[in-house]
Amino acid sequence: MDAFTLPDFYLSHPARINPNVERARRHTMAWARDMGMLDTPSPRGGLVWDEPALAAMDYALMCAYTHPDCDGPMLDLITDWYVWVFFFDDDFLEEFKYSRDLKGGQAYLDRLELFMTDDGQDAPEPENAAERGLDDLWRRTVPLMSADWRRRFRASTHFLMVESMWELDNIQRQRIANPIEYIQMRRRVGGAPWSANLVEVAAGAEIPAEVAATRPVKVLTDTFADAVHLRNDLFSYQREVREEGENSNAVLVFERFFDCSTQQAAEMVNDLLTSRLLQFEDTALVEIPAMLADHAVPPPGQADVAAYTKGLQDWQAGGHEWHARSSRYMNQGAATRSGGLHGPTGLGTSAGRPVFTSIGPGARRRTRQHSQPVCPPVGHLDLPPLHIPFEVRLSPHQDTARRASREWARAMGMITPTPPAGLDGVWDDDEFTAMDLAFCAARIAPDGDLDGVTLAALWLTWGTYGDDAYPRVFGATRNLGAAKALTDRLPAFMPLDMGAVPEPANAVERGLADLWRRTAAPMPTAARQSFRTAVEEMTTSWLWELGNQAANRVPDPVDYLEMRRRTFGSDMTISLSRLAHYEEVPEGVYQTRTLRELETAAQDAACYLNDLYSYQKEIEFEGEVHNMVLVIENFLDVDRHTARDIVVDLIRVRVEQFEHILATGLPDLFEQWELDDNARRVVTAHAEHLKEWMSGILAWHDEVARYREDWLRAKHRPQAPSGFWWRPTGLGTSAARLAPAATT
Repeated sequence: MDAFTLPDFYLSHPARINPNVERARRHTMAWARDMGMLDTPSPRGGLVWDEPALAAMDYALMCAYTHPDCDGPMLDLITDWYVWVFFFDDDFLEEFKYSRDLKGGQAYLDRLELFMTDDGQDAPEPENAAERGLDDLWRRTVPLMSADWRRRFRASTHFLMVESMWELDNIQRQRIANPIEYIQMRRRVGGAPWSANLVEVAAGAEIPAEVAATRPVKVLTDTFADAVHLRNDLFSYQREVREEGENSNAVLVFERFFDCSTQQAAEMVNDLLTSRLLQFEDTALVEIPAMLADHAVPPPGQADVAAYTKGLQDWQAGGHEWHARSSRYMNQGAATRSGGLHGPTGLGTSAGRPVFTSIGPGARRRTRQHSQPVCPPVGHLDLPPLHIPFEVRLSPHQDTARRASREWARAMGMITPTPPAGLDGVWDDDEFTAMDLAFCAARIAPDGDLDGVTLAALWLTWGTYGDDAYPRVFGATRNLGAAKALTDRLPAFMPLDMGAVPEPANAVERGLADLWRRTAAPMPTAARQSFRTAVEEMTTSWLWELGNQAANRVPDPVDYLEMRRRTFGSDMTISLSRLAHYEEVPEGVYQTRTLRELETAAQDAACYLNDLYSYQKEIEFEGEVHNMVLVIENFLDVDRHTARDIVVDLIRVRVEQFEHILATGLPDLFEQWELDDNARRVVTAHAEHLKEWMSGILAWHDEVARYREDWLRAKHRPQAPSGFWWRPTGLGTSAARLAPAATT
């Protein structure tokens, strides 16, 4: 009996089938046999796969659905890749997941990595079916593509294989991930980014290197990946969770976190799947064309991006159709309910097949996203105690940093006694006093010297000022073009060679030019690049906020949680301490899953506590749409108190994950990288700093007047003759949004 009834899926694009499907079936069966995949023994007895099992799973049919337009030889190659990846997954399960053999699993993965060679390198002699398959496929594929594609595909394959250890570790510890951790890790473990790379191969349409790392292309790929994985989790729940004892499945994760029935969890997972598909469409239709124009991509490159986008869309439709038919999954009746490909499926038969597009879920989700009332009277949001159990300490340099930051803000033109002029004078003295950003700096860097604490206070001041100035100056006219023009100028004030900069034209540019000179000069070049990237990610996130505000669009939950770290300036403020010891830790340590997850867990806790404290300020007084409480209200269609409780739980599970990594992940990292005593001290000190970063931000929110209802009502009065008024912000908020004047 199935664990739940499959939900009503959003399917906006009909599935099509490649006419070369029978050829691919014959080819890939012979290839799997040649590689030894059909006679690999299972430690539990029998074989991992045999010919009837492979035929029933029918990966040739999957690839014919997901790549309907490529020719026969290309379909053979793509199908072989999928046979390999599914064999790898099942073989790894049989060899190491059931036995909980962590060391053996790591050695298995380390060997596989050796078969993804660079030019001039030789692979070792394959010793098993997975190695033979990867060796053969690598040799057949990489000559077709550029060095840039090879780099990206190698990284995707690396994550797909290596992050399997995360699943194995969770199984061994009987640990179920929290929703945020799961979405992040599933994207790496599940392999859909890897599938997206193969779409480029099948379509003969490689993403131009100059735009491959842009936000629109990344979002296109990430939304594709998340939708593929969430759909797979719905179809595979029965097999993975009920039959195989797996615990990496979104339905199970939602079931445990929300303490709800399996059916309710499945419906929530499907809602998230729908939301990700809608963002894919918005990105493809709005952000991608703008990005192509902005980068002046020539017509052939534009055509490649369009073909890639179409290939991802075809994959979504075909992947759903295959899941509805494959013996691998829980899909009883799914093909019938989804209006699948009944009857003939050969070339020229499409007119005889029904076309199904379940637009209901998508229409409901899109309507809700764009229907947020402006400045609803939500009232004060009472908060329970938050689980951030770390000590708060105070720097003795707080008062000096407070005076210095006020003088600096005045000198930069951020505080003026006269009405604001453009990007100058956005704050007055009362607003600056109510923020007291030096209070925050003195607690997130309690052991810093005077210069360090002052510098932290100045960066907090600059980041908060920019976050206020953008909506105040550019929001009134919805002038996103002018906002982008300013953002495009900002990197010029952060030269990596510490050379000359343009003449600053406003407080944002003056502040950045001054801070870059103070901060980056002592850094090695690689550290400067890392810090500049963190600043750029924050400033470009302000454009994302303006775009959502102009469209009155409550963000998709996954997009919000990822962009919230940027709008909060998390990487920028955290990296100030980390980069001070940049050369004392081996390159790559801070890019490991352990430290990446440690930092993002801390960042999320701080971001969401800010959203809790600023809820009334942002929603009622500022007409904001960027707040996790509101995002959950909108996504789950629940009241604000229910959404508040969910956010409180998200903070708790992220802090618990932080603590789990401290207890288990860091010791493993130290051993795996063989770090010396000094490097261990530096990494440990960084983890301690993250504790102080979270506890200091919480203490700041508890103390300042910025989020108190009496201050909000006293400060926010209609000022502009047009009936609009502006409000300033606190640390990391997206405040000062333009909204209609209150009528109360």
